[in-house]
Amino acid sequence: MDNARAGVEAATHDERTRAIFCLFTAWAMAAILTAKAGSTLQDPDSWWQVKVGLDFLANRTFPTVDPYSYTFAGQPWIAKEWLGQVVLALAYKTGGWNGVVTVIIASISLTVFLMGWFLSAWLKPILATILAFAAVFLIMSIFTARPHVLTFPIIVIWTEMLFRAAREERVPPWWLLVLVVLWANLHATFTLSFIIAGFAGLDLLARTGLSKPALLAKWIAFGLLCPLVSLIHPYGVQAILATLGVAYGNEAVPLIMEWNAFNQPENSIQELAMLLGLFGLLVAPLRIGWAKALFVVFTLHVYLAHVRFVYLFFLLVPLVIAVEVAQQYPSLSATAWLAQRRDGLEKFFARRFYAICGATAVLTVSGVVVLGSIHQVAPSPKTSASGALAFAESHHLSGNVMNSYNFGGTLIFHGIKTYIDGRTDQLFLGGFTKADDDMGHTGGKPLLEAQLKKYAIGWALLSADDARIPFFDQLGWKRAYADDYAVIYLPGT
Repeated sequence: MDNARAGVEAATHDERTRAIFCLFTAWAMAAILTAKAGSTLQDPDSWWQVKVGLDFLANRTFPTVDPYSYTFAGQPWIAKEWLGQVVLALAYKTGGWNGVVTVIIASISLTVFLMGWFLSAWLKPILATILAFAAVFLIMSIFTARPHVLTFPIIVIWTEMLFRAAREERVPPWWLLVLVVLWANLHATFTLSFIIAGFAGLDLLARTGLSKPALLAKWIAFGLLCPLVSLIHPYGVQAILATLGVAYGNEAVPLIMEWNAFNQPENSIQELAMLLGLFGLLVAPLRIGWAKALFVVFTLHVYLAHVRFVYLFFLLVPLVIAVEVAQQYPSLSATAWLAQRRDGLEKFFARRFYAICGATAVLTVSGVVVLGSIHQVAPSPKTSASGALAFAESHHLSGNVMNSYNFGGTLIFHGIKTYIDGRTDQLFLGGFTKADDDMGHTGGKPLLEAQLKKYAIGWALLSADDARIPFFDQLGWKRAYADDYAVIYLPGT
């Protein structure tokens, strides 16, 4: 009995030690992100994402046509990421932009914790948490105040649970379908859940062949239920169709930076990480099976094709191959760690687990409150055009505004109808976005002049580096306002 009790206590201490490693790593990530909190508010889409959520909270209605632009007013448009937008709006109502940033940091920190926890089931905790921290660090370029960040914990849990079920040759937990529903309402990338489930199913097939037809049938049933339960959404199948429309590439995709292909000068750290990984595979080959190899190739392809999917490769590949690393390199495994005697520091942490967790929670909440009282974060002036909008309000500028793409979000937030904004997944198509881009190129002056007349433009709000500025000067428009970030033009008299 004493031996059994000692074994239970030892196992409990081991789990607590793992949890503390993960907790400290997540807290370190939160501290780093808090120190540079304003960087999460660089994206112009943050403005309209919050505004859509605020409007839903005020009206309790799901829009079906565009209410925010004059160029596409009344055209079909759905707030397919409504739940993510509501979360951001509630955070904004609670704490302003500080509240929004806090929610984003919390989601990222939870992702670090979950990755560390899952990886440390197979790898030494110190190695697992370093890998988790490094993986999340490598995707910092997409840390913006938008709903996709809220799905990171979901995709980590989803991937880990499915590949674990395949490895253990059992049916996936049915409660995972709840995550699909949540994911579908948070962000449009929920269709990735179908693909990941497919790869996990292939891993099971690689392990069992056709020797367990009943198990395979249950996996197929689970896979078919994934798209079915994703229809538990205010817009039903429309959400899937809208997502697929972007996935297959609309005309705006090549013109949006986050949809661009991998660019080495802009992603040199990520390139270095991938090259180091390739070097490691060449000198110490790792066998992971054909199904997992296909998954690695898929995530790498998607990342190289569209840099916005950097998280698929760096977050999910370590989760999927950790078991093979532990099995083929035992010195790195959690088993090797468990066989070691606990040092004094690990014992100290394990015995004071609840006190440490409580102290960390208190310090975190206190830090958020204190930081919020002494430092208010705000969106980047490159997207806010605060001075220009103050000028427009004080001078009672009216009529349709032609705006630079990066000012579309702030115009929506301030209740001004846009010429163009970041909702190009569904709107500003039919040649419109391409025409907007062409206006800034050589020979774009006639096209600009035609658009000014077609949409009866009353004033223009342009970024300071907008390529159309010389054409406005040539057309006789007058510069009424200018600062380091924005320029306002008015028609010449």
